[in-house]
Amino acid sequence: MHVRKEFRELVTKDEANDIIKSLGIRPRTIGIDIGNASGLVLAEDVISRVDVPPFNRASMDGYAVHARDTYLAREDRPVQLKLTGSIPAGTNSDIHIRKGETVEIATGAVMPSGADAVVMVEYTGAGADIQVFRPVSINENVMHAGSDIMAGERVLKIGTLLGSRDIGVLAAVGRKTVMVYSLNVGMISTGNELEEPGNELKPGRIYDINSFSLSSAVKECGGIPINYGIIRDDEALMKNALEKAGNECDIILTSGSTSAGSGDIMYRIIGEHGSVLAHGIDIKPGKPAIIGTAFGKPVFGLPGYPASALTIFNEFVSPVIRRATGKIEERIKTKAKMASLVRSGGRSQLLPVGIVRGWAYPIEKGSGAITTLSEADGFIEIPGNVEMIDAGETVVVTLFGKLETYDLLFVGSHCLGLDTLSDIMDLKMRVINAGSSGGLSAIRSGTADIAGVHLLDESGVYNVPFPGMFGIHDAVIVKGYLREQGLIVRKDSSIRGFEDIINVRIINRNTGSGTRVLTDLKLQKIAEQKGIPFEEVTESIEGYHTEAKTHSAVASAVRLSKADAGVGIRTVAELNGLKFIKIADEEYDFVIRKGLLGTGEIKIFLEALRSDEFREKLPCGLRAYERTGEIVQYP
Repeated sequence: MHVRKEFRELVTKDEANDIIKSLGIRPRTIGIDIGNASGLVLAEDVISRVDVPPFNRASMDGYAVHARDTYLAREDRPVQLKLTGSIPAGTNSDIHIRKGETVEIATGAVMPSGADAVVMVEYTGAGADIQVFRPVSINENVMHAGSDIMAGERVLKIGTLLGSRDIGVLAAVGRKTVMVYSLNVGMISTGNELEEPGNELKPGRIYDINSFSLSSAVKECGGIPINYGIIRDDEALMKNALEKAGNECDIILTSGSTSAGSGDIMYRIIGEHGSVLAHGIDIKPGKPAIIGTAFGKPVFGLPGYPASALTIFNEFVSPVIRRATGKIEERIKTKAKMASLVRSGGRSQLLPVGIVRGWAYPIEKGSGAITTLSEADGFIEIPGNVEMIDAGETVVVTLFGKLETYDLLFVGSHCLGLDTLSDIMDLKMRVINAGSSGGLSAIRSGTADIAGVHLLDESGVYNVPFPGMFGIHDAVIVKGYLREQGLIVRKDSSIRGFEDIINVRIINRNTGSGTRVLTDLKLQKIAEQKGIPFEEVTESIEGYHTEAKTHSAVASAVRLSKADAGVGIRTVAELNGLKFIKIADEEYDFVIRKGLLGTGEIKIFLEALRSDEFREKLPCGLRAYERTGEIVQYP
């Protein structure tokens, strides 16, 4: 016969919280299959070991061509191209496209060497030759290696709440498992009256609600529920279940058998195998709750009534699990102003956007890019009858999650060095990848605090001339760091220096990029040395007019033997297992609005940039130098 227990000393809500804090529940990291990781929080930085896509690929069904062969194509005067083969998806063909040739290609297939665009099949006609009725531009309908994700790039940061978009990113970079913050939470429902849902309900029985409602609540908080089933009102069974949960879990939740009735014995079992720190909280509903320890683990004894159990869970247990797992919640709508003009084309559209300080930045990498969504904070819905949204126009954004606040807004060209800089700063910096020109435009409009640029003028000067060209007169350039530029070739290549590319097949960078300007300056010197026109040199180089939009695309073309050489940064060469022959240092700098130089946030940024820690942690191929952190006034 059990002695009836009376509540003699109820603790207040604040006292209960103080007791819970004294339990010292800490975060724990576990490895979990990405298929089960949704809703959990990353406990590691995820660095991609591959480029996504890993090769230049067609984004449409059609015909791979040399874009210049199509420039004269018209509906009434099609261009005739010789069909030399077909490339299905999933193969790496050794076909090479020459002038006047084409090859049939499937969506997602590897682009053949010599081709730099794809004509959609609907703009062609079949016959003895392929007829092209519409011209294409260089890189049209082509997705370049690394244009979505670059090998060595941090694609997800520690602390990221994983959702469906992030799981897609993990799969895209080939991760099978990932480290997350979580707690194993043991679930024990007690009571002779309980019946498993789905079974026939006998007289005097009720279905077990708490096992399912509380397990769901644990998942929402980022914990992993481990259900030990229904335990009858038997002291030995309860003790065994508690002991098993204590050996396997981080915290234990029980429901039922907590009140002062003669049949409620959970408080006594906990006391015999640990300690009861509180039995009864001055709160309604949920007064007969227990806080204690048993078998070395924290135990929360929740009332049996479902409403009371959930009330106590939400008030006291949920915050504990959320603090340990880093889990955030809420999904709301907010208003923002568009940071740039958006053209919709008269079709209904859900446009992903990043939100910073009330401005919505479109996140558009194309439908083939998984990071389009992972980098967005939400989306705006554009009706089919709206063809354009002006910059500055107010829009309604549906958020994917809670909107974070940031100390600094960076807009510009992304670089792996930014990850290093961000990690050592004691503040949060939001990065919007918009290219060097996009960064300068954001500085001019006053929306960005910092822009990252690496633009090379035809005079051979990096970055300094460009703010003035963009009409920016209230900013300074802060010298950043150097990125080694050079030839990327295969390990067994006989190429020894830049002048050797004249005699091999190359992959070039896109017109307007700093790397392309550097390449042309080097070729100009060769032309001067030979005493021949620049155009004669470039026309003699196979592949000069085949353009790649990313450093990774250059490395991929060389790795897949689509080209013998290309110019890019050392980082991508080493990440792709290729040889690198240095030819120059590229200057990656920051443009900062003058009015912010005296703020605490910019001071922290400059201190981090000039620090020894930053110099030591920069990835291979990037290095600080004597001008790092120097403030430069420009004309």
